[in-house]
Amino acid sequence: MSLSVIILIFLALGIILGGVLLLKKSARKFDLTTEQLESIKKRNKELDAKEQDEKN
Repeated sequence: MSLSVIILIFLALGIILGGVLLLKKSARKFDLTTEQLESIKKRNKELDAKEQDEKN
């Protein structure tokens, strides 16, 4: 392998690793309040009930 191929491989790996680390750093968890969690659970139950009604 020539030197230019090795440099290209390291450059490609660096770009990929940098992108993954950037995604990891920028990812954030949702800090939901209890009211928001209850609202989400209620909406999910309503949607599940609606799907059951549509199947029957």
